[in-house]
Amino acid sequence: MNQPTPGTPSLLRAINDRAALQALLERGPLTRPEIGALTGLSKPTASQLLVRLQEAGLVVLSGIREGLPGRTAEVYQLNPDAAHVAALDVTPAHIDVRVADLTGATIGEHRLPTPGRPGGEVVDRVRAALEGAGAPAGLRRAVIGVQGALDPGTGRLGYATSKDMPGWHIPNLVPTLSEGLGIQISVENNVNLVAQAEQAHGVGHGHQDFVLLWADEGLGSALVIGGRLHRGATGGAGEVGYMPAPGAPTAREAGRYANHGYQALTGGPAVLKILRSYGLRGATSAQAVRNAVQAAETAGTTTAAAKRADDARAGLRDIAARLAVGLASITSVVDPELIVLTGGTLLAGGDTLRELVEHELHALTIPRPPLLLSTVEGNPVLAGALDLALRATRDEVFSSTVPS
Repeated sequence: MNQPTPGTPSLLRAINDRAALQALLERGPLTRPEIGALTGLSKPTASQLLVRLQEAGLVVLSGIREGLPGRTAEVYQLNPDAAHVAALDVTPAHIDVRVADLTGATIGEHRLPTPGRPGGEVVDRVRAALEGAGAPAGLRRAVIGVQGALDPGTGRLGYATSKDMPGWHIPNLVPTLSEGLGIQISVENNVNLVAQAEQAHGVGHGHQDFVLLWADEGLGSALVIGGRLHRGATGGAGEVGYMPAPGAPTAREAGRYANHGYQALTGGPAVLKILRSYGLRGATSAQAVRNAVQAAETAGTTTAAAKRADDARAGLRDIAARLAVGLASITSVVDPELIVLTGGTLLAGGDTLRELVEHELHALTIPRPPLLLSTVEGNPVLAGALDLALRATRDEVFSSTVPS
């Protein structure tokens, strides 16, 4: 029978160190008595801990707090320069980068345009993007969001063509990037990162099982099951654009990576075509949907205006019905607590389109999960990538005082 291992003094010190660092991260600058109260440590132990963390470069003195007459207290904070991380969002047209310190504060952002570069050295492009964002020397980790998914069995990027991700279909993608850049690299599907951001900061927070649907020019989904992202055996869980859908061409007819399935039914080009058939236009699917919503909600004072409003509502119902077909398949299998809607097309439709999709979905399935619009602001791919990078890096840094 295995006996429990008694806690050694060095291990107990490491546990206390981590608790103090976590308190400084969550509460901000604190005095020694405040750290002691939050961690349950005695005054002498808290003092020794702060000396130890200062010597390790993890905590810095940030000022003096005036207390009662004649009394002052030193204030300590987590050292923001103890580690830096980066988040990248890679698309065919550009690479967006955000660099942050250990507290999560952004210290630099950059967009590197990459038009006309179907090949080229991927390491050089990522390095140029990081340099443009002012990434400091000694950058600890970068999480990169990509279209497609990394196959853990082969180490290659799948579920995306060379047109989608030019230059990224190379053997051993992650080791190549890590060795070339000299930092720890993770490559993650971009919609999975959006779900990560939603779980941490948006309407997915507090939910153990939810589905996220991204609808824009392309379609994608992410599955959070038991509080964790489900990636699948080949990394392709959630690649619903390729999912067979009633009324749409199949992979057998159109080709493996051609326009077929759910993507052909309700991707960006399909949305534009549908709305054009109802007399509504837009440069993008998001703009066309936004125009449709505006027309649908405009009270008609003339026969022509009333007809345009009716046509807009009919067009939105058509799109909602198509979106609901794919969501019904996912809902029937996963039975989620919640479905989060995001991406240009769905966000442009707002509550008008959300309500229509929810109505259509609930008419098709026995489970009736609520549908909510995303509340994550800015670039959600960068937000999710930064969250993953910070989580992993803080775990390493906060555990660095553990004896080897």
